[in-house]
Parts: sequence; C-alpha cells; structure tokens
Amino acid sequence: MRSGGASYRRRAAGRSGVRGGGGRPRSSPRPAGALAAAQLHPGAWWLWSLGLGTAATRTTNPLLLALLIAAAGYVVATHRSAAPWARSYTAFVKLAAAVLLVRLAFTVVLGSPIPGTHVLVTLPEVPLPHWAQGIRLGGQVTAEALLFAGYNGLKLAALLICVGAANALASPARLLKSLPGALYETGVAVVVALTFAPHLIADVQRLRAARRLRGRPDRGVRGLLQVGLPVLEGALERSVALAAAMDARGYGRTADVPARVRRTTTALTLGGLLGVCAGTYGLLTAEGGTYGLPVLAAGVAAALAGLRLGGRRTPRTRYRPEPWGVHAWLVAGSGAAVAALLALASVRDPDALDPGVVPLVAPALPLWPAAAVLLALLPAFVVPKDSKEPS
Repeated sequence: MRSGGASYRRRAAGRSGVRGGGGRPRSSPRPAGALAAAQLHPGAWWLWSLGLGTAATRTTNPLLLALLIAAAGYVVATHRSAAPWARSYTAFVKLAAAVLLVRLAFTVVLGSPIPGTHVLVTLPEVPLPHWAQGIRLGGQVTAEALLFAGYNGLKLAALLICVGAANALASPARLLKSLPGALYETGVAVVVALTFAPHLIADVQRLRAARRLRGRPDRGVRGLLQVGLPVLEGALERSVALAAAMDARGYGRTADVPARVRRTTTALTLGGLLGVCAGTYGLLTAEGGTYGLPVLAAGVAAALAGLRLGGRRTPRTRYRPEPWGVHAWLVAGSGAAVAALLALASVRDPDALDPGVVPLVAPALPLWPAAAVLLALLPAFVVPKDSKEPS
C-alpha cells in the first residue's frame, strides 16, 4: 500500500512538471531566438537610434525624414516589449508632433526671413519699437516660409522619434549595468530621469482607467485635478523608495585612490574632452580637415583612458555582464551605416538632401540615399522577436 502511494505521487509529480523528491519545477527551454533577443545588448539599440538621429540632422528632405521615421517606427512596433518603459514611444511621437506644430505656429505669428511670393494669408501686423528690428507680429504668411519651417521642424521631430525608439527598445536597467565604473553615478541619474516619464504615463493611464470603472470623469480640468494628486503621491513614494534602495547599495561611496591617480584621471578626461571638441570642430570646417580626425581620435583615446582610471574610485562587480554578440554588431552597424551614407550624400549631392523652397518646387526622393535609409530596417529582420523581455 505504501509503495502504491509513492508510485502515485511520482506519477502526479511527473504530470505536473515537478521532479521527484521535491525538486524544482521543470521549465521548458526557451527558444534560441527568444534567448538571443533577450540577450541583445541595450547599447546596440542606442547606437542604432543615435545613428538614425545623426542621419536625420544631415537632411531636410521631408521624404527622407519620413522614411527615417517610418523605419524607426516599424522596428519599434516589431520589437517593443511589454515593459512599462517601452510605452514611452507614443509620448515621444506626440512630443515630436507638438514640436512641429509649434515651429509652424511661430512662423505664422513671428514671420520668417525666407522671402516668398505665394501669400496664403495676411494677418494684422502689430507695430514694434525700433529695438525689435527683425521681428514682426503678424503680416503676410507665405507658402515658402511655412515649407521652410516645416522642413526644419520635421528634422527635429525625426530626431526626437529616434531617441524615443531607443527608450522603447533598450532596457534602462540593463544599460546601466554596461556603463563603466566612472560613469556609474551619472548613469544612475540619467536612467532615473529617463524612466520618470514612462512611469508617470503608466500611473496616469492606470488612474484614469480606475476612474472610468468607478463611473467618474477622467477628462477635463476636474479629471486632471483628481488624477494629479495620486500621481504626485506615487511619484514621491517611488522617489523615497529609490533613495533608500540607492543608499542601501552604497550609491555615492568611493574608494581611496592615490592623489597621483586622481590628477592623472582629471587631466586625461579634460584633455580628452577638449580633443573631442577640437577634432569635431576641425571635421566640420574646411580648414581643419587635415587635423580634425587625428585630434578627434586622440581625444577619444584620452577620454577612454581617463574613464578607465576613474573607475578605480567606484569599485563594482557585474553579475552576468551583457554580452555583445553578432546581433548587436549588426544592429549598431546598421545605424552607423545610415549615418555615414547620409553624411556622404550631403557632401556629394547637397541639393537633394536640402531641397530649396525658393522657387517653390516639390522635393524629390534621391534613390541611393533612400536605399541607405532602408538599412535602418535591418534590426527588424536580424534580431529575433521576444515580447517577454524582462524589465
């Protein structure tokens, strides 16, 4: 009888996925694709989005900018997880649309230095004193001025959407683990700042849903006032809990290092930053093309050496460091390729990437810069999808 009960327990444990003898439950192995997506380095997503943002700054062609926005949106739609910080992409899109509308509104109200002959509307003009020369309120609103403002506003909107894509795809907690020790404290502050908006949006959505279930208004001034106080209370509670957690983990505590190492670290870091600034200025000017790249490389090397030495003040250990594999190289490389090809196109064919508005002509889509922008879609096909990535 006893042996029959034991055999029954073994059969029941086998059916429920539990090992005999009270072991841990059996878990089905994760697919190789899901494992690769979960282990993709978050820095690769940031490098990809920064490459797209750099490409957006090299053109005012609305067709190319719309193609960049569409490519970033498609990758976000296919690889965004269900984590709270991944919901911030919609907020960035709304912010980009608001920036574009504000840019157009400023052009309508304050005018534009772009001359134009196609007058759309004439507003009443307010006379201003002599010290406000160059500024006007009202007057003629031309199609050329609106088109010029729309091109520049769309460039800034595309840059914001690329940054929003990085926020939606890269886990801030995992990105913080990959920072060097010298940037750990700064990285924590940046991560807290970046995750503030997603948590705030999630709180507002949760409280509005709760008010709708109770039959109370969630829109208008009254609904905003009723939701604002709980959101503020939740933000304060989260801040206190975060401060206690950071203090318990030794945030801000540094190790003793010799004075010689501190002075060397400061000199290398400041010298590296100055070298990066001088090298970047040299690359952007025609006169400094010969020394720009060597000075920039020397500045980057000195800054990295300073960060390496600065890491001695904040000794840290990493549990399961983030691997940088083939998928990460492909993702980061696609963003860098888009930025490099658009920069090359802006030098080879500046008229195609910066279409004029006087005379008023429709912008054309340059073929090989458009093909270069399509490289931004590479992560959508090479990175396996994993909708259950941990936050």
